[in-house]
Amino acid sequence: MSQPSPSPSDLPARPVDLSVSLGRLRLPNPILVASGTFGYGREMVGFVDLKRLGGIVPKTITPLPRQGNVPWRTVETAAGLLNSIGLDNDGVDAFLRKQLPFLRDCGAPVIVSIAGANQVEFVQLADRLEGVPGIVALELNISCPNVSHGVDLGTDAEMCRSVIAGVRGVTHLPVLAKLTPNVTDIVAIARGAEDGGADALTLINTCQGMAVDWRRRRPLLGNVVGGLSGPALKPIALRCVHQVRQKLSIPIIGVGGIMTIDDCMEFFVAGASAVQLGTVNFAAPLTSTEILDALPAALGELGAASLADVVGTLVLPTRQPCVASSEPTLDAH
Repeated sequence: MSQPSPSPSDLPARPVDLSVSLGRLRLPNPILVASGTFGYGREMVGFVDLKRLGGIVPKTITPLPRQGNVPWRTVETAAGLLNSIGLDNDGVDAFLRKQLPFLRDCGAPVIVSIAGANQVEFVQLADRLEGVPGIVALELNISCPNVSHGVDLGTDAEMCRSVIAGVRGVTHLPVLAKLTPNVTDIVAIARGAEDGGADALTLINTCQGMAVDWRRRRPLLGNVVGGLSGPALKPIALRCVHQVRQKLSIPIIGVGGIMTIDDCMEFFVAGASAVQLGTVNFAAPLTSTEILDALPAALGELGAASLADVVGTLVLPTRQPCVASSEPTLDAH
Protein backbone atom coordinates (compact mmCIF):
# COMPACT_ATOMS: atom_id res chain seq x y z
CA MET A 1 0.00 0.00 0.00
CA SER A 2 1.52 3.35 -1.06
CA GLN A 3 2.14 6.02 1.52
CA PRO A 4 0.32 9.37 1.13
CA SER A 5 2.43 12.20 -0.22
CA PRO A 6 3.52 14.66 2.45
CA SER A 7 1.74 17.98 2.51
CA PRO A 8 3.82 21.12 1.81
CA SER A 9 3.78 21.98 5.50
CA ASP A 10 5.41 18.60 6.32
CA LEU A 11 8.32 19.14 3.94
CA PRO A 12 11.56 20.60 5.27
CA ALA A 13 12.06 24.25 4.40
CA ARG A 14 14.23 24.80 1.35
CA PRO A 15 17.58 26.34 2.22
CA VAL A 16 17.81 29.94 1.03
CA ASP A 17 21.00 31.12 -0.62
CA LEU A 18 22.08 34.25 1.25
CA SER A 19 25.45 34.65 -0.47
CA VAL A 20 26.26 38.00 -2.05
CA SER A 21 28.36 39.06 -5.02
CA LEU A 22 29.49 42.67 -5.08
CA GLY A 23 31.63 42.81 -8.17
CA ARG A 24 34.76 40.86 -7.25
CA LEU A 25 33.77 40.73 -3.58
CA ARG A 26 31.98 37.59 -2.35
CA LEU A 27 30.30 37.61 1.05
CA PRO A 28 28.51 34.78 2.92
CA ASN A 29 25.43 36.89 3.61
CA PRO A 30 24.20 40.47 3.11
CA ILE A 31 24.17 41.68 6.74
CA LEU A 32 27.14 43.93 7.44
CA VAL A 33 27.86 46.47 10.18
CA ALA A 34 28.74 50.03 9.22
CA SER A 35 31.92 51.94 9.85
CA GLY A 36 31.93 54.14 12.93
CA THR A 37 29.16 52.21 14.67
CA PHE A 38 30.91 48.96 15.57
CA GLY A 39 34.27 50.19 16.79
CA TYR A 40 36.94 47.68 15.81
CA GLY A 41 34.76 44.73 16.79
CA ARG A 42 36.21 44.14 20.25
CA GLU A 43 33.50 46.22 21.90
CA MET A 44 30.76 43.98 20.49
CA VAL A 45 32.14 40.54 21.31
CA GLY A 46 29.83 40.08 24.29
CA PHE A 47 26.76 40.87 22.18
CA VAL A 48 27.29 39.60 18.65
CA ASP A 49 28.65 36.34 17.26
CA LEU A 50 30.99 38.14 14.88
CA LYS A 51 31.67 35.17 12.63
CA ARG A 52 28.02 35.11 11.56
CA LEU A 53 28.16 38.57 10.01
CA GLY A 54 28.42 39.06 6.27
CA GLY A 55 31.11 41.61 6.91
CA ILE A 56 32.55 44.10 9.39
CA VAL A 57 33.49 47.63 8.34
CA PRO A 58 35.57 48.95 11.25
CA LYS A 59 36.04 52.59 12.14
CA THR A 60 37.54 54.67 9.32
CA ILE A 61 41.32 55.01 9.38
CA THR A 62 43.45 57.85 8.05
CA PRO A 63 47.18 58.02 7.21
CA LEU A 64 48.07 59.73 10.50
CA PRO A 65 46.30 59.83 13.89
CA ARG A 66 43.39 62.27 14.24
CA GLN A 67 41.96 63.63 17.48
CA GLY A 68 38.57 64.32 15.96
CA ASN A 69 36.22 67.20 16.67
CA VAL A 70 35.62 69.00 19.95
CA PRO A 71 32.62 67.92 22.11
CA TRP A 72 29.75 67.60 21.95
CA ARG A 73 30.23 64.97 19.28
CA THR A 74 26.82 63.29 19.39
CA VAL A 75 23.29 64.57 19.92
CA GLU A 76 20.23 62.34 19.97
CA THR A 77 17.33 63.55 17.83
CA ALA A 78 13.67 62.62 17.70
CA ALA A 79 14.28 60.02 14.99
CA GLY A 80 17.97 59.34 15.00
CA LEU A 81 21.39 60.61 15.93
CA LEU A 82 23.57 63.55 14.98
CA ASN A 83 27.27 62.79 15.12
CA SER A 84 30.34 64.89 14.54
CA ILE A 85 33.15 62.57 15.57
CA GLY A 86 35.58 63.91 12.99
CA LEU A 87 37.28 60.61 12.05
CA ASP A 88 38.97 60.24 15.44
CA ASN A 89 41.44 57.34 15.00
CA ASP A 90 45.02 56.28 15.72
CA GLY A 91 46.16 56.13 12.09
CA VAL A 92 46.91 53.28 9.73
CA ASP A 93 50.06 51.98 11.44
CA ALA A 94 48.32 51.61 14.81
CA PHE A 95 45.35 49.95 13.10
CA LEU A 96 47.57 47.34 11.50
CA ARG A 97 49.44 46.73 14.74
CA LYS A 98 46.61 46.83 17.31
CA GLN A 99 43.26 46.24 15.62
CA LEU A 100 43.67 44.13 12.51
CA PRO A 101 45.03 41.01 14.30
CA PHE A 102 41.80 40.76 16.29
CA LEU A 103 39.60 41.47 13.27
CA ARG A 104 41.49 38.95 11.17
CA ASP A 105 40.67 36.22 13.71
CA CYS A 106 37.03 37.16 14.36
CA GLY A 107 35.68 34.99 11.54
CA ALA A 108 33.87 37.69 9.54
CA PRO A 109 35.10 39.30 6.31
CA VAL A 110 36.86 42.60 7.09
CA ILE A 111 36.30 45.59 4.80
CA VAL A 112 38.64 48.42 5.81
CA SER A 113 37.25 51.95 5.61
CA ILE A 114 39.85 54.53 4.59
CA ALA A 115 39.79 58.32 4.29
CA GLY A 116 42.27 60.90 3.10
CA ALA A 117 42.33 64.65 2.74
CA ASN A 118 42.96 64.32 -0.99
CA GLN A 119 43.44 61.78 -3.75
CA VAL A 120 47.12 61.31 -2.94
CA GLU A 121 46.35 60.22 0.62
CA PHE A 122 43.67 57.77 -0.53
CA VAL A 123 46.11 56.19 -2.95
CA GLN A 124 48.88 56.05 -0.35
CA LEU A 125 46.56 54.34 2.14
CA ALA A 126 45.40 51.80 -0.42
CA ASP A 127 49.00 51.08 -1.35
CA ARG A 128 49.92 50.65 2.32
CA LEU A 129 47.13 48.07 2.77
CA GLU A 130 47.83 46.14 -0.44
CA GLY A 131 48.77 42.56 0.28
CA VAL A 132 48.00 42.79 4.03
CA PRO A 133 46.39 39.48 5.10
CA GLY A 134 42.89 39.59 6.54
CA ILE A 135 41.43 42.40 4.42
CA VAL A 136 38.84 41.45 1.80
CA ALA A 137 38.03 44.92 0.42
CA LEU A 138 38.46 48.66 0.89
CA GLU A 139 35.61 51.10 1.45
CA LEU A 140 36.54 54.63 0.40
CA ASN A 141 34.95 57.14 2.76
CA ILE A 142 34.69 60.06 0.36
CA SER A 143 31.55 61.31 2.10
CA CYS A 144 32.26 62.21 5.74
CA PRO A 145 30.42 65.49 6.49
CA ASN A 146 32.27 66.11 9.74
CA VAL A 147 35.78 66.99 8.59
CA SER A 148 37.25 69.73 6.43
CA HIS A 149 37.10 68.68 2.76
CA GLY A 150 35.44 65.41 3.85
CA VAL A 151 32.89 65.35 1.05
CA ASP A 152 34.80 67.19 -1.69
CA LEU A 153 35.77 64.04 -3.55
CA GLY A 154 32.24 62.69 -3.29
CA THR A 155 30.35 65.71 -4.59
CA ASP A 156 32.05 66.04 -7.96
CA ALA A 157 31.67 63.17 -10.43
CA GLU A 158 35.08 63.61 -12.06
CA MET A 159 36.90 63.89 -8.73
CA CYS A 160 35.07 60.79 -7.54
CA ARG A 161 36.06 58.88 -10.67
CA SER A 162 39.66 60.02 -10.37
CA VAL A 163 40.20 59.02 -6.74
CA ILE A 164 38.69 55.58 -7.29
CA ALA A 165 40.74 55.03 -10.43
CA GLY A 166 43.84 56.04 -8.49
CA VAL A 167 43.11 53.54 -5.74
CA ARG A 168 42.33 50.79 -8.25
CA GLY A 169 45.72 51.43 -9.79
CA VAL A 170 47.58 50.37 -6.62
CA THR A 171 45.44 47.59 -5.15
CA HIS A 172 44.04 44.23 -6.15
CA LEU A 173 41.39 44.46 -3.44
CA PRO A 174 37.74 45.12 -4.34
CA VAL A 175 36.91 48.81 -3.93
CA LEU A 176 33.64 50.15 -2.50
CA ALA A 177 32.75 53.84 -2.79
CA LYS A 178 30.73 55.27 0.10
CA LEU A 179 28.78 58.22 -1.27
CA THR A 180 27.14 61.23 0.30
CA PRO A 181 23.47 62.16 -0.15
CA ASN A 182 24.42 65.84 0.14
CA VAL A 183 24.49 66.30 -3.63
CA THR A 184 22.14 67.47 -6.34
CA ASP A 185 22.33 64.29 -8.44
CA ILE A 186 23.40 61.07 -6.69
CA VAL A 187 23.29 59.16 -10.00
CA ALA A 188 25.94 61.38 -11.56
CA ILE A 189 28.33 60.78 -8.66
CA ALA A 190 27.56 57.06 -8.70
CA ARG A 191 28.33 56.93 -12.42
CA GLY A 192 31.67 58.60 -11.73
CA ALA A 193 32.44 55.91 -9.15
CA GLU A 194 31.47 53.16 -11.57
CA ASP A 195 33.57 54.69 -14.34
CA GLY A 196 36.53 54.85 -11.95
CA GLY A 197 36.36 51.10 -11.40
CA ALA A 198 34.45 50.73 -8.13
CA ASP A 199 33.20 47.19 -7.51
CA ALA A 200 30.19 48.45 -5.55
CA LEU A 201 28.65 51.52 -3.96
CA THR A 202 27.73 52.09 -0.33
CA LEU A 203 24.60 54.26 -0.26
CA ILE A 204 24.50 56.39 1.79
CA ASN A 205 26.55 58.26 4.36
CA THR A 206 24.82 60.68 6.70
CA CYS A 207 22.91 63.85 5.83
CA GLN A 208 24.16 67.12 7.24
CA GLY A 209 22.12 68.50 10.12
CA MET A 210 22.38 70.46 13.34
CA ALA A 211 20.82 70.88 16.76
CA VAL A 212 20.38 74.11 18.74
CA ASP A 213 19.97 75.02 22.40
CA TRP A 214 17.70 78.02 21.90
CA ARG A 215 17.87 79.15 25.53
CA ARG A 216 21.64 79.50 25.36
CA ARG A 217 21.48 80.42 21.69
CA ARG A 218 24.26 77.95 20.98
CA PRO A 219 24.65 74.92 18.68
CA LEU A 220 24.79 71.65 20.60
CA LEU A 221 27.54 70.09 18.50
CA GLY A 222 31.04 71.45 18.97
CA ASN A 223 31.46 71.37 15.19
CA VAL A 224 28.04 73.09 14.75
CA VAL A 225 26.88 70.64 12.07
CA GLY A 226 27.04 66.87 12.00
CA GLY A 227 25.77 63.83 10.19
CA LEU A 228 22.18 62.68 10.76
CA SER A 229 21.72 58.92 10.91
CA GLY A 230 19.03 56.56 12.16
CA PRO A 231 15.38 56.08 11.10
CA ALA A 232 15.03 59.66 9.84
CA LEU A 233 17.60 58.87 7.15
CA LYS A 234 15.93 55.74 5.74
CA PRO A 235 13.57 57.37 3.21
CA ILE A 236 16.47 59.35 1.76
CA ALA A 237 18.70 56.28 1.60
CA LEU A 238 15.97 54.24 -0.09
CA ARG A 239 15.47 56.99 -2.64
CA CYS A 240 19.18 57.07 -3.45
CA VAL A 241 19.38 53.29 -3.79
CA HIS A 242 16.35 53.25 -6.07
CA GLN A 243 17.56 56.11 -8.28
CA VAL A 244 20.99 54.60 -8.77
CA ARG A 245 19.60 51.12 -9.39
CA GLN A 246 17.30 52.47 -12.11
CA LYS A 247 20.22 53.96 -14.06
CA LEU A 248 23.29 51.83 -13.27
CA SER A 249 24.13 48.14 -12.93
CA ILE A 250 26.87 48.45 -10.30
CA PRO A 251 26.04 46.52 -7.06
CA ILE A 252 24.80 48.57 -4.12
CA ILE A 253 25.12 48.23 -0.35
CA GLY A 254 22.22 50.04 1.29
CA VAL A 255 22.72 51.84 4.59
CA GLY A 256 20.65 54.37 6.50
CA GLY A 257 18.13 53.88 9.28
CA ILE A 258 17.89 50.08 9.12
CA MET A 259 16.34 48.79 12.34
CA THR A 260 14.29 45.71 11.38
CA ILE A 261 14.00 42.87 8.89
CA ASP A 262 11.32 44.88 7.09
CA ASP A 263 13.78 47.74 6.63
CA CYS A 264 16.29 45.32 5.11
CA MET A 265 13.75 43.86 2.72
CA GLU A 266 12.77 47.33 1.56
CA PHE A 267 16.39 48.02 0.61
CA PHE A 268 16.76 44.69 -1.19
CA VAL A 269 13.61 45.17 -3.23
CA ALA A 270 14.65 48.76 -4.02
CA GLY A 271 17.94 47.53 -5.45
CA ALA A 272 20.53 46.89 -2.73
CA SER A 273 22.40 43.57 -2.83
CA ALA A 274 23.56 43.94 0.79
CA VAL A 275 22.98 46.25 3.73
CA GLN A 276 24.97 47.81 6.54
CA LEU A 277 23.51 48.38 10.00
CA GLY A 278 24.75 51.51 11.72
CA THR A 279 23.05 53.57 14.42
CA VAL A 280 20.97 50.61 15.61
CA ASN A 281 24.18 49.00 16.92
CA PHE A 282 24.29 51.63 19.68
CA ALA A 283 20.73 51.08 20.85
CA ALA A 284 20.19 47.37 20.15
CA PRO A 285 23.48 45.60 19.43
CA LEU A 286 21.84 42.20 18.85
CA THR A 287 19.92 43.48 15.83
CA SER A 288 22.36 42.32 13.15
CA THR A 289 22.11 38.64 14.04
CA GLU A 290 18.38 38.90 14.78
CA ILE A 291 17.82 40.22 11.27
CA LEU A 292 20.03 37.50 9.84
CA ASP A 293 17.90 34.89 11.61
CA ALA A 294 14.72 36.42 10.19
CA LEU A 295 15.99 36.80 6.63
CA PRO A 296 15.28 33.30 5.23
CA ALA A 297 11.62 33.47 6.28
CA ALA A 298 11.22 36.95 4.83
CA LEU A 299 12.66 35.79 1.49
CA GLY A 300 10.39 32.75 1.69
CA GLU A 301 7.36 35.01 1.86
CA LEU A 302 8.27 36.19 -1.63
CA GLY A 303 8.89 32.65 -2.86
CA ALA A 304 12.58 33.40 -3.31
CA ALA A 305 15.22 30.66 -3.23
CA SER A 306 18.03 33.20 -2.98
CA LEU A 307 18.59 36.78 -2.00
CA ALA A 308 19.48 37.61 -5.59
CA ASP A 309 15.91 36.67 -6.62
CA VAL A 310 14.47 39.76 -4.89
CA VAL A 311 17.16 42.40 -5.43
CA GLY A 312 15.83 45.26 -7.53
CA THR A 313 12.38 43.74 -8.03
CA LEU A 314 10.44 46.86 -7.05
CA VAL A 315 7.30 47.14 -9.19
CA LEU A 316 6.71 50.74 -10.16
CA PRO A 317 3.23 52.12 -10.80
CA THR A 318 2.14 52.50 -14.40
CA ARG A 319 1.97 56.14 -15.29
CA GLN A 320 -1.39 57.11 -16.71
CA PRO A 321 -1.52 60.05 -19.14
CA CYS A 322 -3.34 63.10 -17.88
CA VAL A 323 -6.70 63.55 -19.63
CA ALA A 324 -8.29 66.96 -19.80
CA SER A 325 -11.63 66.99 -18.02
CA SER A 326 -14.73 67.71 -20.08
CA GLU A 327 -16.60 68.88 -17.00
CA PRO A 328 -17.53 72.58 -17.04
CA THR A 329 -15.62 74.75 -14.59
CA LEU A 330 -17.16 77.38 -12.38
CA ASP A 331 -16.14 80.97 -12.86
CA ALA A 332 -14.20 82.02 -9.79
CA HIS A 333 -15.73 85.45 -10.08
